Amino acid sequence: MQRLITGFHQDEEHHWVAELDCGHNQHVRHDPPWVSRPWVTTAAGRAGKLGALLVCRKCDRGEPRDWFLPAA
Repeated sequence: MQRLITGFHQDEEHHWVAELDCGHNQHVRHDPPWVSRPWVTTAAGRAGKLGALLVCRKCDRGEPRDWFLPAA
């Protein structure tokens, strides 16, 4: 399921994690040659991906949220 990227944070090992509008988190590593995401290595690159779509496999599996969504 496609979800919007709303923010980023780093995990305990300093890997970048995307925060999605569904309440799930997803690692977005730049790990060539397997995964090429050079944009994740800079603040400008990450800022440019805010609002972009990312496939959320946790939504596909029906998993509970990783973080709380405040009421609108």
